[in-house]
Amino acid sequence: MSKPNFFSLLFFLLLCISKAMAQEHKAEKAVIEKLLNRAVIEFNKSEYDDALELSKHALINSFDINDNSYIAQSYNTLGVIYNECSQSKKAIEFYNKALVYAKKVNNDKLYNWIYGNLGSVYYFNDIDVSKGINYYNKSLYYAIKTKDTAQIEFTKINLASAYFAINKFREGNLQVEDIKDRILTNGSDDAKMSMQLLLGIYATNNNQKAIAEDYYSKAVQIAKDNKFDSFLINIYENIIRHYKQYKEPKKAEEYKQKLDALSKVVYSEDKIDNIKKAAVQIELDEYKIQLDKIEKVNEKHKKSLKESKLIVILFIVILIILLLLLLTLYKNIKLREQANSELREANEALKIAKEKAEEASQLKSQFVSTITHELRTPLYGVIGITNIIMDEHKELGNSPHLKSLKFSAKYLLSLVNDILQINKIEEKRIVLESLIFNLTDEITTIKNSVEYIADKNNDKLTLEIDTAIPEFLIGDKLRLSQIVMNLVSNALKFTKNGEVAIMADLKRVEGKTYFIEFKIKDNGIGIAKEDQDKIFDKFVQIERKEEDYQGTGLGLSIVSRLIELFDSKIELESEENVGTTFSFTIGFEYDEEKSREIINNIDVDLSSSYLYNILVVEDNKINQMVTKKIIQNTNMSCTIVDDGYAALVALDREAFDLVLMDINMPLINGFETTRKIREKGIKVPIIALTAFDKQEVMEEALAAGMNDIMVKPFEPTKLYQVITNQVKNNENAG
Repeated sequence: MSKPNFFSLLFFLLLCISKAMAQEHKAEKAVIEKLLNRAVIEFNKSEYDDALELSKHALINSFDINDNSYIAQSYNTLGVIYNECSQSKKAIEFYNKALVYAKKVNNDKLYNWIYGNLGSVYYFNDIDVSKGINYYNKSLYYAIKTKDTAQIEFTKINLASAYFAINKFREGNLQVEDIKDRILTNGSDDAKMSMQLLLGIYATNNNQKAIAEDYYSKAVQIAKDNKFDSFLINIYENIIRHYKQYKEPKKAEEYKQKLDALSKVVYSEDKIDNIKKAAVQIELDEYKIQLDKIEKVNEKHKKSLKESKLIVILFIVILIILLLLLLTLYKNIKLREQANSELREANEALKIAKEKAEEASQLKSQFVSTITHELRTPLYGVIGITNIIMDEHKELGNSPHLKSLKFSAKYLLSLVNDILQINKIEEKRIVLESLIFNLTDEITTIKNSVEYIADKNNDKLTLEIDTAIPEFLIGDKLRLSQIVMNLVSNALKFTKNGEVAIMADLKRVEGKTYFIEFKIKDNGIGIAKEDQDKIFDKFVQIERKEEDYQGTGLGLSIVSRLIELFDSKIELESEENVGTTFSFTIGFEYDEEKSREIINNIDVDLSSSYLYNILVVEDNKINQMVTKKIIQNTNMSCTIVDDGYAALVALDREAFDLVLMDINMPLINGFETTRKIREKGIKVPIIALTAFDKQEVMEEALAAGMNDIMVKPFEPTKLYQVITNQVKNNENAG
């Protein structure tokens, strides 16, 4: 679209040039200022060749007195003139030179002008509108910094114009919304004209034809009254576009004739030729100025040589010193070559050591992965069978023993994962989850799970939870449970015939974040001061005099590192034979709407109205039983096979809605089985059931053609959601 060429920063040049001139070269600066002001006047009259000549003289005079500020202003003026005459390449060259000299004086107003003009040349000449917007934003920054209201308004107008040019009318309208009324009421004529034109373009785009024409009419009148011929050309261009859009060719042609007539006057070929010749002359003048400077320097050098013979002596001394330096440099080079040779040998040794370390790290990762798999597999059976007991024996549904068993199994699973992946914690590869939970329920469950330890040691276990804490919070409840479980177990372990208290107090609220202080306090044997700094280290156990307290020495280390994941820190207060208090503060989110949404997502109706037929490929008999029970509880049918080859046969004989595929199987693994299924052209959704870490198998699973991954053990509701989503997606794709 045509662009409203709102203004040139040159308009403000004569208002902002150094109001307080230094005493040095005062007369010369006054002449330069006069030349620049006259250039502005000629520019506004569209006498571009005269404006160019005046600006060129201002530049030469500025170089004569070596004033970087006036040099920058002169180059800026030249850039404006060339930009107006569509010589954009030369304009950019002058603006960049202006920027070089502006940086030498670090003047914010100069930055404002030059960045604004660079924005205009890139935008108005369709070179790079996005780059133009970036320059406008820089200009706006300096306008705001200098609190220049007029410059802020003009820069925002230019930004709005640029956004309109790339059809971002909403962003453009935001730029002028707060300045529109002020400009139309009290703004200068050129600002009013620009705003009227901008509003006309906006109205045209919004199909407000009559309103747009009214704005265009006002803009034309202002331009004619002030003889803003170059602006009038741009207004005509937008009016032509307006009438073409509304399919009024006669009016469009009428304004096209006005445009052509005015353009011939403003942009005559003679003027353009004169400007091109002037550009060459300016470059020659620049070279001449530099040569004059060099000649003056040479004259000074010659005079100095004639006046003093010491120069020759100094030259000889310097030459001798240089020779000595060369000799020293030669020796240093030899020494450096020797040192480099030794370094290369050391680097080779380090490279070998690095390769061995990487190999050891890879072996460690493989070991961790294998152990994780082997531990998760039986835990899947424990948790699954616990669920089966609770489902088949409803009278045991509220049994604290079964709940404690299920919680302990889940806790053991997460603890095993974290112990085996403590290197991931150190590398900050564990990401906290955002799940909704009831804090009282979580801590009560922990209390019930460790009640047997309290009974064994004849301890009283109490719970104090601040009633101001919301019922439902959002955060990583599993990590919190691990922290509290470790600390409470530790407290009970070292307390006999005493009391252990679990306390949670609301400390402060910041927005939607509720910061809760947790304390685990006991009156047990306490910790000696000399041992308090090292109890959070890995594999550290404090020697006890009376009894042998067994453990891995990892519990408090894991606690400390998990609390750091919450951007918090654990505090310790302890005295021997008095007791110990561990405390930490964690912020949890409370959002009633978000909590309700998450709760609704959790409450899944397992009684499906669809009878899906599921194929389970699993070699472990216990896992077969658990998975089969989970599926049957959701009113779905399933067929179980022991290996991949049996799965291929089953798929040939019967149609299934979905396949649950174990990965680690004898004969043929889950990946290879999936590839063979896909090679047959069978598009049934396949979900991997694995005890491996999800990140370890994700890439290979997707490459083999699997649709999703479920890590064992898992919640039945989660499995049902995944099955339902995958089957529906497959039906929609079909």
